[in-house]
Amino acid sequence: MKEQLEARELKEGRFMLIDDEPCKIDSIEKSKPGKHGASKLRIEARSIFTNAKRTYLGSVTDKVWIPTVDRRAAQLLSFHGGVAQIMDKDSFETFDIVVPEEFAEGLIAGGDVSYIIAMERKMITKMEQS
Repeated sequence: MKEQLEARELKEGRFMLIDDEPCKIDSIEKSKPGKHGASKLRIEARSIFTNAKRTYLGSVTDKVWIPTVDRRAAQLLSFHGGVAQIMDKDSFETFDIVVPEEFAEGLIAGGDVSYIIAMERKMITKMEQS
C-alpha cells in the first residue's frame, strides 16, 4: 500500500518510493526559489531491501508516493539453506522468507525475529536474542 504526499512534507529518516522501490531518506537539500519557479529538492535515499543508493530530483510541490512500512514480530519455525520459515506472532500466518547473510549465523528454531513488509515484499531486519 502507498499514499501520496507533497515533496515539501518529507523529512529525513522517513520513507518514500523512488523508481517503485521503497527507500529511507538519508538527506534532503532545498534550493532557493528562482525567478521563474518554485524551490527544488534533491533527496538522497537508500533502498530498504537492497541498500542501493537512490536520488530524487524535483520541485517541492511535486506529489511523491509514500510506502506503508509495517514492522512485525515473528517466531522462527525452521531454517534451511538461506530460507527461513517464520510465523507471524499476531496473525499466526506462516511463510518462507530469504534470510540476509548477517542473520544466517546463529538462527535457532523457536527464536524470535523482527521483519518488515513494504510494497508486498518481506525482509528480516533483526534477530531477537533469547
